[in-house]
Amino acid sequence: MANQPGSPIPAIDDTNPIPSSSAAFGTPAHPFRRQQTSDVTAPSILPISLPVATLRPLAFRTFTKKHDLTLTSSALQSIATFIGVYCGSGWREEGLAEKVLDETAKVWKKNGSSVIITGEGNELANVLQNIGGCMVGGRIVYQRALSRHDSLVQDQGSSNAALARPGTLDRYDSQQSLGLTTLDLEDNEDLRAQNPRSWLRVVDAFEQPRLTYSATQKVFEIIRKPASLLPDPSRRMALLRDRYNIVHQRLMRNEAFQTSAVALSRPKSQQHSSSETVMSQQPYNLTPIANVLGRSGSTHVLLGLLGTSQTGDLILSDLTGSIALNLQHARPVPEDGAWFTPGMIVLVEGLYEEEGSIGGPGLAGDGGVGGMVGGIFHVASVGGPPCERRDVTLGVTETGRSSSTISAGGFGWTNFLGVGSEKANGSMMRSLEKKTLEKHHLACQPLGRSRIIILGEVHLDNSKTLEALKQVLGVYALEQAEHTPMVFILIGNFTRYAVLAGGGSGGSIEYKEYFDSLASVLSDYPSILEDSTFVFVPGDNDPWASAFSAGAAAVLPKRALPEMYTSRVKRAFATANAEAKRPADQELRGEAIWSTNPSRLTMFGPAQELVIFRDDLSGRLRRKALRFRAVAEPGTLDAGLARRAGEDGTPINEQEATGHYYMDVDRNIQSAESVVPDVRMEETTHADMPSDLHAARKLVKTMLDQGYLSPFPLTDRPVLWDFGGSLSLYPLPTALVLMDPEAPPFALTYEGCHTMNPGALVAPGKRGVAQWMEYDARTRKGKPRDVRY
Repeated sequence: MANQPGSPIPAIDDTNPIPSSSAAFGTPAHPFRRQQTSDVTAPSILPISLPVATLRPLAFRTFTKKHDLTLTSSALQSIATFIGVYCGSGWREEGLAEKVLDETAKVWKKNGSSVIITGEGNELANVLQNIGGCMVGGRIVYQRALSRHDSLVQDQGSSNAALARPGTLDRYDSQQSLGLTTLDLEDNEDLRAQNPRSWLRVVDAFEQPRLTYSATQKVFEIIRKPASLLPDPSRRMALLRDRYNIVHQRLMRNEAFQTSAVALSRPKSQQHSSSETVMSQQPYNLTPIANVLGRSGSTHVLLGLLGTSQTGDLILSDLTGSIALNLQHARPVPEDGAWFTPGMIVLVEGLYEEEGSIGGPGLAGDGGVGGMVGGIFHVASVGGPPCERRDVTLGVTETGRSSSTISAGGFGWTNFLGVGSEKANGSMMRSLEKKTLEKHHLACQPLGRSRIIILGEVHLDNSKTLEALKQVLGVYALEQAEHTPMVFILIGNFTRYAVLAGGGSGGSIEYKEYFDSLASVLSDYPSILEDSTFVFVPGDNDPWASAFSAGAAAVLPKRALPEMYTSRVKRAFATANAEAKRPADQELRGEAIWSTNPSRLTMFGPAQELVIFRDDLSGRLRRKALRFRAVAEPGTLDAGLARRAGEDGTPINEQEATGHYYMDVDRNIQSAESVVPDVRMEETTHADMPSDLHAARKLVKTMLDQGYLSPFPLTDRPVLWDFGGSLSLYPLPTALVLMDPEAPPFALTYEGCHTMNPGALVAPGKRGVAQWMEYDARTRKGKPRDVRY
């Protein structure tokens, strides 16, 4: 635009980086507006010396409760110094410190750093330095996202840290490394006195990381594709393929299937010099099903999924094909020691025979991934895949409860539950576990805060159940506050009959009234509500699945109970916490968590894992199990495989406590080995073994050997294909709760996994007796308890 006559000619602004408006330069008529970051008038901040103890409660709430991070004393000192310098005296009144702490935690997590923030090194210093460059007057001020009009011109004197938000803090990483943690306990005397409940995290089935095992890379990979309730049909095959691949790699890691170069180099006279060395020098070789073609009359060991063909014949399938089985002369290994049903992955040994009536040798193409292999496989022995201990899976050898030594192999770097990997955080978490649990054990002996109370079949539509629940809560209400158990687990079914299905337990209104009655009972024990976490795990009779299943086997995993039924129970906890009148930073509040079926509890990150599952397993196994000949004939699969399948022939340590059996069957097994070769095996008989004890051992061995909570065909027990990984028991948990009302109450240990069945709260066949299970996280053992009401 031309200047008016007589008007002064404006001087050229030399500071404007684009002074010309000529079309020849392709520049706009009006210059870009510069970012005047230096013109911001910042209020002066008077630095102060902020004591660490004063900042500690606020840091605990921000880092621990909100972001699930652990803050050491050295890191807390560095942050306190930073806040004192940059926020000054207004750190508390104006809420400046809370914003700095929150931003520091977000940057730390976004950078993918460890869950334990330490003051040593430059990592924390760099984070604080970047945040300090963005602070004006004690507040964090970031530049707005550059638009098209101001993206070409930036202040040359501004630093990169001031132009972009550190770490791109729009979202924090969803893969949180650790669950509920706390500040460093070593130098914090106040937090030492807190209860172990601050280290507890409940992980439901829909929050677990979705992992798949890569057979080529030999690692677990995260499934990036969003989950769906109606996924592609390929996800069904992927679910079964993952189960097979996990069991197969677990088997290949077992010493019974590994060839030793040292053993093969020895003379044959030395190889057979003693029975103890025969097993290590005669490994088993797995044969893919497709590889038996053209090898009629040969003996093989096969690993595959039991199933039924379209004609109703029993078949075995793997990734290469399927083959028909003949179990006329088969025997189970161990004898009457495990269940075998279609849907399970099993080891079979026998003789392959080609038959022209089946269609001749070759792939008929009517079943299996590679088709049905012609011929019949005459099975001599059937056994489950050997179980693998948790420490072997994670590749660590425990030298003590407080420390661990890393060993080769394993999946120690895999974050299975989103609470941190074993090799990254296991050693420190075990040290903190020992420090916390041992302190409370000494203070509360013989009681302790580390106890977890497990109640099963809490039928709220039965008045006797409410009376029994009152009696159980009364037992713990009489204890001092510091002795109150940290967790109460209530497992369904919460009604005797399926609700919303026209059954005897009523509909939606009646179901709401049942939980209102439960809230009334809980309100009578405010001392327990304000100091404990209550976890509710539903069953098949609970909504919403019961609306269409009518109490039959519903789809797994099962979602938590709807909130519309649980409002009164939540109100009871809120009232108890309000009446406690404790400072917000002093103690954790009591809470009610409505979880899924199955559900998992983690304590101290990866140090402890407790799996909770409600299902009628015993009845389904009895209905679907294969039947073998009453008198077992000698098979070709020797006693060594029976031992590796878990039947080691060692005496069982039995205790009879309150009418229940307490067992520990693996106390002689070395912690760093999955199995111990020993073929000097006594004849296994069940004549002198109580029937309840035998049933418990049989159930536990079956489930842990399968490494899966629902080893049944998908037609018998439906599973959500995209969430099938939540049913996996690999690696083995520290403890497993199998709530099966048809099985006797028990507590036993198998391959390092302590398995419990609390039984129904109202003991069947015992008038006026309430029974439950009490699990101690310090000793990692459960103890059946009962009381009369």
